[in-house]
Amino acid sequence: MDIKELYGEILNEHNLNPVHKNNMDSPTCFLDGVNPSCGDKITLQLKIENDKITDASFVGSGCAISQASTDMMADLIIGKSKEEALKLADIFDRMIKDHVSEEELEELDEAAALQNISKMPARVKCAMLGWRTMKEMLGLETK
Repeated sequence: MDIKELYGEILNEHNLNPVHKNNMDSPTCFLDGVNPSCGDKITLQLKIENDKITDASFVGSGCAISQASTDMMADLIIGKSKEEALKLADIFDRMIKDHVSEEELEELDEAAALQNISKMPARVKCAMLGWRTMKEMLGLETK
């Protein structure tokens, strides 16, 4: 199996069987995210205790890329501090727009499956939806 097939399988698995796509009981914060160019929408829900993200979930609808990317992001940020989650969002953003080091790519774990999305410019906003929503939410939290 080549790397493109593996990445396709990872994306497909997170889209068809998302672990974090559900309504959370008593989130400490939540925020709606919308991609007006294609209609993807999510409500991201986080539980934050003592500056740690202890749980993350989302509900919504959209293309496979937006839903899988948000599920992968939720997987990554649980157990992280706000600062660590924002750092991961920065790495993801740079991965989509530019290039990142191999070490940074490893930090993204399965989300690295989206590294070639930049070759499909119309899909970049889809991949960024959950990450952008999380960055906005945590930015509001720290003000």
